[in-house]
Amino acid sequence: MSKPKVKGRPTAGESVRAKKMEKLSFLAEMEYRNMILYPLVVFIIALLILAVHFPTLGIDLQGGVVVTAYGVDANPDELAKYIGDRLGVDVRVESFTGVDTSGVRVYAPIGVDPVRVIDIMKERYPDAEYTHSEVQPTFGKIAQQQGIKALVFAFLAMAVVVFLFFRNLVPSLTIIFSALSDMTIAVAMMGIFGIELTTATIAALLMLIGYTVDSNILLTTKLLRRKEDTIEDAYLTAVSTGFTMSTTTLGALLVLWVISTSQTIDNIAIVLIFGLLADFMNTWVLNAGVLKWYLFRQIGWGGKE
Repeated sequence: MSKPKVKGRPTAGESVRAKKMEKLSFLAEMEYRNMILYPLVVFIIALLILAVHFPTLGIDLQGGVVVTAYGVDANPDELAKYIGDRLGVDVRVESFTGVDTSGVRVYAPIGVDPVRVIDIMKERYPDAEYTHSEVQPTFGKIAQQQGIKALVFAFLAMAVVVFLFFRNLVPSLTIIFSALSDMTIAVAMMGIFGIELTTATIAALLMLIGYTVDSNILLTTKLLRRKEDTIEDAYLTAVSTGFTMSTTTLGALLVLWVISTSQTIDNIAIVLIFGLLADFMNTWVLNAGVLKWYLFRQIGWGGKE
């Protein structure tokens, strides 16, 4: 006769996990109607923001002039005001630091003479080295079309893979809508904080599609193919893992944003941060609410699984 197994003391890892699940239990206790309603309201607000305040297109999408000055150490905002006042147009200045060089880049609208910009800067920084380039509006238009195509094809490819993986309409549509909502909210936040829509930020939005699908597939798989006794237990297991994934990624992006000296990398990091924060809500509240409704509808509202 074998001896009954004695349950040992929980390990440190199990204790931490249990505390985390206890803190997140309020999510499992939320009513599914509220879980669906609140994110939908945020999505509609994001659409309204986009309708009245869509992000400005960057020079690479609409054309313009870029002047690079090496060896210049200046406050970007103060320098932009100085040059803008002299030219009579708004310009944007960003500083950069490379391995063995540093300086500033001046972005001016199409039609501005780059030699005039250099002449103005030489009055303050006569010893700096200058280069300039120009993006014609035609190339900007082509970049816009390619960016839109990339987003559309990436979205369609993601939708096909999700449908093939789950072969279930409701969970698949919810995942696709969550990805759409993440991108919409991220772009709306770009408009609010004055971040330009450029080829770099479009790349960040493409990366966001991949991350969104990961977290949603984790949740959907956990709930549809659950091994736990109840839907709430399966949800808590998934949300505990998902929060760990998301917070570590957010931490890495925050560090990148803080230490980066490149405006392009800053913009990519901040767009991903906006999208990941939106993904917290759309995955663990909206998608979870729809799945709860869907699963309870399948097993009956009596609660027995």
